[in-house]
Amino acid sequence: MEFPAYLATMPMHAITEIHGEPGLLARFRLELRAFDEAARERLTEALDLAAELHRDDRRVREPYLNHLLRVAIRMMHHYQVRDVDVIVAGLLHDAVEDHPDELAAASSGGPAGPHDGGDATAAALAVLAQRFGPRVARLVGAVTNPAYDPGRDKHVQYREHVAASLDREPWARVIKISDFTDNGVGVIHTVGPKVTSSARKYRPLVPVYRDLVTRPDTPLSAPVKEHILGQLDLAEERFSAILDEPPHPN
Repeated sequence: MEFPAYLATMPMHAITEIHGEPGLLARFRLELRAFDEAARERLTEALDLAAELHRDDRRVREPYLNHLLRVAIRMMHHYQVRDVDVIVAGLLHDAVEDHPDELAAASSGGPAGPHDGGDATAAALAVLAQRFGPRVARLVGAVTNPAYDPGRDKHVQYREHVAASLDREPWARVIKISDFTDNGVGVIHTVGPKVTSSARKYRPLVPVYRDLVTRPDTPLSAPVKEHILGQLDLAEERFSAILDEPPHPN
């Protein structure tokens, strides 16, 4: 497939709409040029694993891999992240949460089988630690949702988990903020009931991320932090447009 010379400057959701997964893969490979050969090999290995684990997953209208590619590309391009562990963890940030049994089976070479929630998560993280190092596993663990108490509001528990886990892992904040940007700013690129449900889920997190991104220990440059704050403002505008009652004309 031929892609335009300006692919490297296109907004990622525009690439998604026009060129789909092949376009995002091409953009990802363009970003890899900034890394040495060893880093490119690690990032490609992580991408291949993510593609295999999420091969049958969908996000409403698109393959789930598109989301993971956008999260990684955003970190490389807009956030100027060159820490390979962080980008690997970005590509695999949903792997343990969504496919723990498949990951756990990778350590034994056997077929995927059911585990108890905690055992499956621990086993899957152990596989990531073995393949990509303990730091990658720790970062993925920090952005992996725990089992929630069915007697409490799951969205409240989600916000509590985000605030607590990211408080102690500055680099995990970077992954989660890219993830939130794709889900929050990108909410207008989905369809159906998920538009409203996503807006309700993510809107209360805007001030949480605003606090996290402006902390001195969040490892991003001042211009990148300003860019992210602008994206959070845009997400809030879109949530308001979806959820708030329009003013009645006099």
